[in-house]
Amino acid sequence: MAKRKVYCQICESDVEKVSVALCKKLFDKKTKKFYCLQCLANHLDVTTEDLLEKAEEFKAEGCPLFS
Repeated sequence: MAKRKVYCQICESDVEKVSVALCKKLFDKKTKKFYCLQCLANHLDVTTEDLLEKAEEFKAEGCPLFS
């Protein structure tokens, strides 16, 4: 079964897997609202590099959302 496409709530672009995982980890595991990496960074007032570093930290900690 193919996974459904996820679109950014702000710019409506495709949301990558890492952005989906970040949204679930940072907001709520059951969230239905997702943001692309750039819009998420803007929303949180951080850089995309900050978010990618945080994603790597979560992955290194063994968070299943980032596997």
